[in-house]
Amino acid sequence: MPAFVVRRGDGKTVIAGYPWFLDWGRDTLICARGLLAAGMMEEVKQMLITFGRFEKEGTLPNSLHGNDASNRDTSDAPLWYAIVCEELADGEQASGLPPAVRGSSSAAPGPVRAAGQMPASAYRLPVDPSGRTTADVLRSIAVGYLRGAPNGVRVDPASGLVWSPSPFTWMDTNHPAGTPREGYPIEIQALWIRLLRQLERIGAPPEEEPWGTLAGRATASLQDRFWLEERGWYSDVLLGGAGVPAKDALPSNALRGNHLLPVSLGLVTGQRARRCVEAALRYLVVPGALRSLAPLPITPPLEIRSADGRLLNDPANPYCGRYEGDEDTRRKPAYHNGTAWTWTFPIFCEALVCAWEGSPEAVAAAKSYLGSMAQLLDEGCLGQIPEILDGDAPHAQRGCDAQAWGVTEALRVWKALGGS
Repeated sequence: MPAFVVRRGDGKTVIAGYPWFLDWGRDTLICARGLLAAGMMEEVKQMLITFGRFEKEGTLPNSLHGNDASNRDTSDAPLWYAIVCEELADGEQASGLPPAVRGSSSAAPGPVRAAGQMPASAYRLPVDPSGRTTADVLRSIAVGYLRGAPNGVRVDPASGLVWSPSPFTWMDTNHPAGTPREGYPIEIQALWIRLLRQLERIGAPPEEEPWGTLAGRATASLQDRFWLEERGWYSDVLLGGAGVPAKDALPSNALRGNHLLPVSLGLVTGQRARRCVEAALRYLVVPGALRSLAPLPITPPLEIRSADGRLLNDPANPYCGRYEGDEDTRRKPAYHNGTAWTWTFPIFCEALVCAWEGSPEAVAAAKSYLGSMAQLLDEGCLGQIPEILDGDAPHAQRGCDAQAWGVTEALRVWKALGGS
């Protein structure tokens, strides 16, 4: 795992995978969760500083090219930044570091100070010479989303949900956009709610209404708008163009692993959580990975068209079980429409435990499923986890030979389950 951590100037970042990839925003921040589990707290702090200095009006770089951080086509990287800050704070607290000095409860704008019992250093890391801290970055992200970020990401005031342009999530192929997901993607809402709750907990001055009030409205909207009772899972995305409020957006019934994020992040419990996990187990799980789309008909249909306008798929049945052939006409349409990903598989295992409230039986089952990733270590690039597998048997390894977030997520969840 240390092979993926590299120096960028005075800070640290993560090479997303070998070969081909450099340092991407979401990849680095998702990987940081596993690095924390490995005890690499100082390296993670450097990553928060590296990306925090680039935060502007709610945006973070989608990728870095030297000091060129102009590519900000991402709605999830800033929200993953917040998750890492929260988990770093939790890790420091568990390590017995002194708690923060209680901050002001004033709603006046200005630097944010950590409050309550949260550890000081996680939120007081200076990210640039001006003295701006990680806590300031978190507040700036939320305020940017509420005001409308320069890249188009914005919050629908009535629902409290986040609207995302196309294609700004981790399913971000382009030319063609195989999974545009323009509208209100499910995992973005889960990450957003966690950010709002974190800001409330650390005593960050609200923009207008209290963070907790906004979080409550967004949570209610997630439950009301996304749940598909007849299917037994959450809609992957409420589809709608710019300016379309969540109440008028069209729920997609496509079953993707993204619907497990609200479960693994603790926002959904009980019967709904269990039905989500059961659906994933039935349609998405393959040995060591999770399909990006279930082999089921979907509505509304998903058209994937080439640059010259040719239809590349069956819109009502977009599942593609093999990632092979020409990149723009075959691999990109398959990349997030059936191809199985290793980085999301540990999240399934985590969601399983959360859905059954940490029962010994659930933990044992999750460890057994997660253990199926071991076979990947002995194939392909020895000792590493590949980026993707074919969704169809025999699930050939594809894509990047050694993928950082596949490795780090496997370690994070394994340790969370009590593995040594």
